[in-house]
This record gives sequence, structure tokens and C-alpha cells, in this order.
Amino acid sequence: MNPYIDLTIIVAKTAILVLGGSITYYALRAYDRTGDRSLRELGVGFGIVTVGALLGGVSHQIIGADLAVGIAIDGLLTSVGFAVIVYSLYLE
Repeated sequence: MNPYIDLTIIVAKTAILVLGGSITYYALRAYDRTGDRSLRELGVGFGIVTVGALLGGVSHQIIGADLAVGIAIDGLLTSVGFAVIVYSLYLE
């Protein structure tokens, strides 16, 4: 595989981990302050998306799984995370 592709994947997954982790942290912190369930679910949803990106990258870069496996893991958990985020937007 092209080394630039590997580097691009590592940089992108690191950015997703930092930014997604920040969103998760602030959403859960806001939940702790307000007790608003929708903020908790929002944080959980972004956490799932972030973990999906992390696991997808780790499976490919560290474990050595095929790139398609990493993409499948990332895509599956991103879908679940987005479903939780949509649910959080409908809570009252």
C-alpha cells in the first residue's frame, strides 16, 4: 500500500479521535450540569462514532486487518452512532 495513504489514514483517524472525543466530553459534561437526557444521548452517539473510527483505524494499522474490514467496522459504528444522535434530537 502507498505510504501516503497510511499516513493520511493515521492523521484523519487521529483528528477524528481528538475532535470526536472533545464533542463527547463536552456533551457529557453539559449533561452532568443540566441533567438533560438528550445531551447524554448526544454524547453517547458521538462517542460511538469516535470509537468506530478508532477501532477501524486500529484494526487496519495495528492488527493488520484488510482495509475493507477497517472501513466496515468504522461504517457500522458510525451508523449506530448517528442513529443515537438522531434519537437524541427527538428527546424532549
